[in-house]
Amino acid sequence: MIPYFRRWKFALRTFFSILDHSRIPGDVADALQAGQEPAAPAPSAPPPPADSSDRALQMLALLQRDGRLIDFLMEDLSAYSDAQIGAAVRDVHGGCRTAVDRYLSLVPVIGDEEGRQVTVDRGSDPASVKVVGNLAGAPPFQGVLRHRGWQATRIDLPPLPSTGRSVLAPAEVEVS
Repeated sequence: MIPYFRRWKFALRTFFSILDHSRIPGDVADALQAGQEPAAPAPSAPPPPADSSDRALQMLALLQRDGRLIDFLMEDLSAYSDAQIGAAVRDVHGGCRTAVDRYLSLVPVIGDEEGRQVTVDRGSDPASVKVVGNLAGAPPFQGVLRHRGWQATRIDLPPLPSTGRSVLAPAEVEVS
């Protein structure tokens, strides 16, 4: 009998493989038929690294799928009242927040409250802290925190599809 947690792993791999590739992984099917664990897959050439623009487009596609972000951004809002726009924003916000929470863990770069005095020490990473205003001399700088910034501590995006990487949302055609 296959151990319980191995079956969980098989179930998750099969679920995502069916979603992404429309098939059950061969090693899982073989293991279930034989009632044993799959043999280690033969080493193969590693897949080419994902282009960073592919991952950016993937995240945008996830925000579209879960929150309809692109539909909202591409809509001409001039014909709608503020109340109608506000109602739409709630739905978009909720869906996009769900997608971000599912695939990323975000923490503030600076954990203080906005509007408070902070010190930017010498050696601070310029990619993490942007100092603006009247800069004179060298760090440390004293200033007011205008935005805490965001940093990803976990990125757990699903595997990229093999085709259609630039398609953010497929067209939908209803046949009657």
